[in-house]
Amino acid sequence: MTATRRLATILAADVAGYSRLMGADEEGTLERLKALRRELVDPKIAEHHGRIVKTTGDGVLAEFASVVDAVRCAVEVQRAMAEQNTDVAADTRIELRIGINLGDVIVEVDDLYGDGVNIAARIEALADAGGVFVSNTVYDHVRDRLPFAFEDLGERQVKNITRPVRVYRIATAGTAAAKAPLPLPDKPSLAVLPFQNLSGDPEQEYFVDGVVEEIIIAISRLPWLFVIARNSSFAYKGKSPDLRQVGRELGVRYVLEGSMRKVGNRVRISSQLIDTTTGAHIWADRFDGSLDDIFELQDQVASSVVGAIEPKLRQSEIERAARKPTESLDAYDLYLRAVAEFHIYTESSVRHAIELLRRALAIDPSYAPAAAMIGDLCLMAQLVQGWGAGSDAERAEAVRLAIRAIEAGQDDPDALYMAANTLSLFAGDHATATIAVDRALILNPNCAHAWRARGYVLVRQNRPEPAIDAFQRAMRLSPLDPFGFLFTAGIAAAHLAAGRYAEAIEWADRSSREFPRYESSTRYKVIALAHLGHIKEASECLARELELHPGLTIAAVKAIYSVAFASELLAVFVEGYRKAGLPEA
Repeated sequence: MTATRRLATILAADVAGYSRLMGADEEGTLERLKALRRELVDPKIAEHHGRIVKTTGDGVLAEFASVVDAVRCAVEVQRAMAEQNTDVAADTRIELRIGINLGDVIVEVDDLYGDGVNIAARIEALADAGGVFVSNTVYDHVRDRLPFAFEDLGERQVKNITRPVRVYRIATAGTAAAKAPLPLPDKPSLAVLPFQNLSGDPEQEYFVDGVVEEIIIAISRLPWLFVIARNSSFAYKGKSPDLRQVGRELGVRYVLEGSMRKVGNRVRISSQLIDTTTGAHIWADRFDGSLDDIFELQDQVASSVVGAIEPKLRQSEIERAARKPTESLDAYDLYLRAVAEFHIYTESSVRHAIELLRRALAIDPSYAPAAAMIGDLCLMAQLVQGWGAGSDAERAEAVRLAIRAIEAGQDDPDALYMAANTLSLFAGDHATATIAVDRALILNPNCAHAWRARGYVLVRQNRPEPAIDAFQRAMRLSPLDPFGFLFTAGIAAAHLAAGRYAEAIEWADRSSREFPRYESSTRYKVIALAHLGHIKEASECLARELELHPGLTIAAVKAIYSVAFASELLAVFVEGYRKAGLPEA
């Protein structure tokens, strides 16, 4: 029989983590997969006029005549799966990945071949567990026909396909884009998106990101302006999102976007301000200069944006006190590289970040952010993750550097909040920490991680209620923060301190879902479960913690936390661990 060609919509689906599920329970997994297909997947495909082309052990390939039907089918399947998995343990859930493509296919008997099928399969391999990813051809056909939100993930190079494919994620139940839009604050609100690097040099990405961060800081220091934190706005890096959708997801009226071209010692910053509620361009400008004037250029961008948002304010009345960066761009570059390393958040990357910060301080000993970051972010990560908490000498050095950062960085909110957290954790000096973090928030009330630091300083003093208020403020300022697990873990710790153990478990689970490798989330859950009398679950949870932090004992817990924690809170930790079965020594 001669093969023919036709245009078709192809849906490819498979089970995320199939090998792991089979290894844990082969027969049970197979039975649940058969039931899933019989009761949900196959009926949904038929309901939306699709045809199953082939099946594999964990996957299915289906053809649809209508792109709209295929997308509706996929979203309904994933939403039904999410409901079914509500009460199922995360490590035993069956979750599907779905990819959809519209393209030319080769028809041979009852089977389909060609790039139209291959692209669907490649997109499915990119998809999240529980996600639906589609190609640009699908997006172009359904974007105005279906009430779903689409997130542009950019162009992806996929195996055996010559040209890159632009991929979109569809918001299904539980995804950020499916949530109700955040309400606009009662004052002007702004998000600064990552600028494009037009230098043609990937190595300059860290510098471009650093420039944008400095612009965010300069604008954030205006107390009458609500500014989304850098970590949430940078969730859109490498993407071309619909700016109206960005406004809904972040709860802002205005978005600043732009580009930067750096050639030799010259730099050009182009930017534009857009009203996300109307799509209207409010302002656009371009700034040229040398690297010697880079910080002045950042201030010009910040003040021009402010003038565009609030034209009634005269430029001379705009109170901005730009953070004084180091005079040495070499030290500045090292600091930016250290931040990038820390965001990888592995044992080796954090260790490398410390090395870079020490090099920056060797160049400029007064560079406050570098001095403060060693303790607050790096040594703290090593402590809570069990990556070697640092020697007594290293902790003492972190405390000395934090004191130096406070002295040198009186006008630098980042240096102040990082130094505050270091002094609170490693020296138990909550009084100095409180003064420093309060000053940071006066300088920059929009700093999400200053609110995070305030929350932890309060928790350690056994003051759970104001701590929860601080963490919630941080979450609102940076709703898409990749380090948001620190906010939710902080709320879990506060509920633990307050004796609300069920709430502590709920927030610890949320933190673990956001970042499964964060040990503190597991720690709080162990303690809360034990205090509720769920000893078997607490012991099982403790076993998972010991995989991350082998050798942990009651004596080690006391050594880690006795300096920083109020005695009442330390007792909650110790007693919870003891009930869960943690060895004394």
